[in-house]
Amino acid sequence: MGLIVDDSDGEVLIPPPNFSMVEDGIYRSGFPQLENFGFLSTLNLRSIIYLCPEPYPEDNLKSLQSNNIKLFQFGIEGKTDPPTPMPKDTVLSALRVLVDVRNHPILIHCKRGKHRTGCLVGCLRKVQNWCLSSVLEEYQKCAGLKWRQRDLRFIEDFDVLRLKQCLYSIIYQYNGYGLKRRKLLYQEENVVQEQQKPQATKG
Repeated sequence: MGLIVDDSDGEVLIPPPNFSMVEDGIYRSGFPQLENFGFLSTLNLRSIIYLCPEPYPEDNLKSLQSNNIKLFQFGIEGKTDPPTPMPKDTVLSALRVLVDVRNHPILIHCKRGKHRTGCLVGCLRKVQNWCLSSVLEEYQKCAGLKWRQRDLRFIEDFDVLRLKQCLYSIIYQYNGYGLKRRKLLYQEENVVQEQQKPQATKG
C-alpha cells in the first residue's frame, strides 16, 4: 500500500501503489484509486500521463476536472500472452508531453507503474544522457522480480534523436544535478527565423 502520511489537519494521505519521484516535478506510480487523490492533491499536479488503453474511470475524471489536472492518455497494451511490442511512436508522443515543463508537475502511471511506466521513464533518462547501465538498473529496480527483457531491449534501442527532431519550437536542456537534481528548462525559439538567417560565406 505504500507510505501513509498525516498532513497538518490530521487527514490520512495514501499515495498510489509504487509511487516515487522521478525528479523535481515528475512522479510515477501505479493506477491511482479515489483514496489516493488526497495525497496527489499535495503534489499540485498539472497533468497526468496515462499509459493504458482502457477508459479512465468517471469518478477519477471528475477528480481531475475539479483540480484542473489535464489527462494525456496514450493507449499502450500491456498483454503478455502473446506479448505486445511497445509502440515506438506512442512512446515518443508521450515523451514529448513529459519533457514539456509547461505540463509539470506531472504524474506518469499505467496499471502497476512498472513496465509501461518504466519504459517511458527509461526513455526520459536517455534524453537526460544517463549511462545505459544506470537506465536499465533503474527500470529493473522499479519493476522488481517481474522485469521484462523485451522492455530492456526497447529502452536500449529507443532513438532519442527522434524526439529532438520533433521539438520544432521549444529547446529543452538540462542543468546539472545540484541539490535539486536535474531540472528541465526551456526557451522559445523561432525556428523559421533561424533557418532564414544569412549563411556566412567562405572567402
